Amino acid sequence: MSTENEGTGASGAPSVPPVPDAAPEGTPASAPASTPAPAGDYPPPGQTPPPAGSYPPPGHTPPPSPASPPSHAPAGAPGAPADAPTSAQPVVGASWPPPPPVLPSYGSGGSYGSGGDGPEWGSPEQPRSRPGGKRLGLFVAAMAVVALVAGGLGGGLGYQIAKNDDDGAGSTTVSAADAPKDFARAADTVAAVAGKSLPSVVTIEAKGGDGEGGTGTGFIYDKQGHILTNNHVVASAAEGGDLTATFSNGKKYTAEVVGRAEGYDVAVVKLKNAPSGLNPLPLADSDAVAVGDSTIAIGAPFGLSNTVTTGIISAKNRPVASGDGTGSSNSYMSALQTDASINPGNSGGPLLDAGGAVIGMNSAIQPSGSGGTGQGQAGSIGLGFAIPINQAKNVAEQLIKTGTPVYPVIGATVTMTEGGSGATISADGQGGTPAVTPDGPAAKAGLKAGDVITKFNDTPIDSGPTLISEIWTHKPGDKVTLTYKRAGKESTVQVTLGERKGES
Repeated sequence: MSTENEGTGASGAPSVPPVPDAAPEGTPASAPASTPAPAGDYPPPGQTPPPAGSYPPPGHTPPPSPASPPSHAPAGAPGAPADAPTSAQPVVGASWPPPPPVLPSYGSGGSYGSGGDGPEWGSPEQPRSRPGGKRLGLFVAAMAVVALVAGGLGGGLGYQIAKNDDDGAGSTTVSAADAPKDFARAADTVAAVAGKSLPSVVTIEAKGGDGEGGTGTGFIYDKQGHILTNNHVVASAAEGGDLTATFSNGKKYTAEVVGRAEGYDVAVVKLKNAPSGLNPLPLADSDAVAVGDSTIAIGAPFGLSNTVTTGIISAKNRPVASGDGTGSSNSYMSALQTDASINPGNSGGPLLDAGGAVIGMNSAIQPSGSGGTGQGQAGSIGLGFAIPINQAKNVAEQLIKTGTPVYPVIGATVTMTEGGSGATISADGQGGTPAVTPDGPAAKAGLKAGDVITKFNDTPIDSGPTLISEIWTHKPGDKVTLTYKRAGKESTVQVTLGERKGES
């Protein structure tokens, strides 16, 4: 990652621009070139220096210059034309020294980025800051994606970006943690919410036994030191790797994985030797969130810890598959969509409401084409997705209790083609097993292979991934209503969800 340099100055600019012969009356003339006098030569012995802002001293003329003056030099200067206009004399009472000159434009185009010969500002090779403007940086990125980018966020198989740590040391970005502590903010401002929440958010560094790893985010779940984050953030360190959590005050603690659920993309880690006085973030009811509600995201995008961004809830119940939609290791969610800036490294961080309560856990972003520039990782285009906290909480409680995830199921295998008229029950299950599990929930409800499920409760279903994302917002034992089509006829049945333990 590259960061923006400070503005670049120009060299060789004249100390005062020359005054044209037709300059308006009263315009200061060019100062005559002179050699600085030795210390103590001015004022002369016995004389008082002139008042500030007056030059030359009353009754005196400026000292002659050893160099040849320009044609508009004051009359009487050595080598000056006899008829040099006296109006070009220094004006008594004018400000001294004269004001600095207007700096010349950079490059032939006038300023960086305007088509001049110089390097384009903001370019990854040699970034520059626009003079007098905002500081900009260019995050370049590229990775193979199918639907979403993880690590901040989904992609590849959904878990790769968390392994690509940011290497941009020396960033000049100022985070909310650096805000002055002596300036009071109203409790309902973003600054106040950020100041209260940041001490409960950690930057997670995971490293596997092979040295591979990356950076993500997590937040304090309880006073015992449990931290909630994404599975793909800690997956590389789950089997004998190194895991650390760094608080906003810079204190770092080692941690261990308590449990993780690939399908939900949720994991719980626990601090070793957890400090006293931990403040868990309050959890909101994500079902009560409305489109248009304000959001605040906290995380470590591209390794920039303690970064705060804001936005709104753009949509609810957005079906999202963070993998390629064909394997058993995919993650599915009925997500909260937000336009708050979320990037690789925000994964596992909290999405807060305006009051500072957690409504979701940031997990995925929609990439732009190949990532914008065709290089490096993809970045935010204003389409971020968070796991609703109600679902994440249910998973976390199960992981803390047993260390093993439990998934609700209908006992039927559906096709995973995205987009269409529904989720079709497959002709065969995995490994040649029946597509409808004998004596399972779907079989008891009378569902058969070839049936097309078009609605889950009141939610329209357009594909297999959408159906799974809706099922996983519930718990085993919940009763749900399925609408399906068979031979063109639509029917409705009630199904009691079964359970599956583990990732098999």
